[in-house]
Amino acid sequence: MKFSDNYILYPLNRVLERVISDSRDLLTAEQSKSLFPDRSLTVADNFLHSRGNFEQQLFSSNVFESMIEALEAELTDELRQKSAQDWAELQNRLGNILAAHAQQTQNSYFYEKALACFNAALEEYTQEESPLEWAETQANLGTALQAQGRLESSSKLLGKAVDAYTAALLEYTKTKTPEEWKLVMLQLGMTLHGYGLQLKGNRNFQKSVVAYKNAISELDADNYPFEYAAAFNNCGAVLHNLAESEENPERMEEAIRAYETAGTVWLEQQRPVHLSVLSRVNKITALSVLAEMKNDTALADEVADEFEIIIECFPHALQPLTLKYCEEQMAKMREMAESSAA
Repeated sequence: MKFSDNYILYPLNRVLERVISDSRDLLTAEQSKSLFPDRSLTVADNFLHSRGNFEQQLFSSNVFESMIEALEAELTDELRQKSAQDWAELQNRLGNILAAHAQQTQNSYFYEKALACFNAALEEYTQEESPLEWAETQANLGTALQAQGRLESSSKLLGKAVDAYTAALLEYTKTKTPEEWKLVMLQLGMTLHGYGLQLKGNRNFQKSVVAYKNAISELDADNYPFEYAAAFNNCGAVLHNLAESEENPERMEEAIRAYETAGTVWLEQQRPVHLSVLSRVNKITALSVLAEMKNDTALADEVADEFEIIIECFPHALQPLTLKYCEEQMAKMREMAESSAA
């Protein structure tokens, strides 16, 4: 079946930002000049948190190629013999930057190189001797596989990403490592959702909902405002698709409530306005599907009005494709509403 398009929002990649910060000393003075983006002009970024797993805002992506070259030069056999742990740590760093470069260039070749780095690190990091380093590497592997799986629409890669995150959760536990546990749960929910879309199966959607609800149970709006709201938005998206698969209006109403919660948190936390707009578009899309499920022409008319309000009131916060989508959905709902009056 054809599922609705809905917007998934990606959390800040804290691991990537740490890796770039830790590798700064490998850059030349000239290369370091490109480390930070030019913020002399303030420009609204309506794509923030929607680009994918390896988006980061503190540093400039202009340094990726320089850092890759510098890290590859450091990864010598001599270093591995001297300190296998240091060698594995550098492999982890390189893998994350390669994956970020792959996302930026939309080139799977760099994802393959990133995966090779993480697998090399796992030759030295064992679950028995280095459990936390092993778990972090598994999580890094999962995130790269998830990103490549989305790029290639590959159920095989997304399935491997699920396996990697599941492995990480053998050591990342709710009691011992709550920070890592909740963030991996959030990523696992995103991966299972994508996996379910590829396989057209409800089981992975249901597992995704469980993972998101696990993450939500430990996140909060004060300490994790973005992750908390994103978890509700993204959980709403999988509930939305699950409702379509099941043809279940009650499930769709649950999705709508999740989107509403996300929108409330975006506004209360004064996050960039496009985030609340994207959650609102998700919510109205869910309402349009609900109108069709119930053959409710009055609701269809209300939904058309909602799309019109977004188009008129938030043009500055809409991405071009989002604007086009809203216009198409508004026309579709108007046609449905008017058909009952004819």
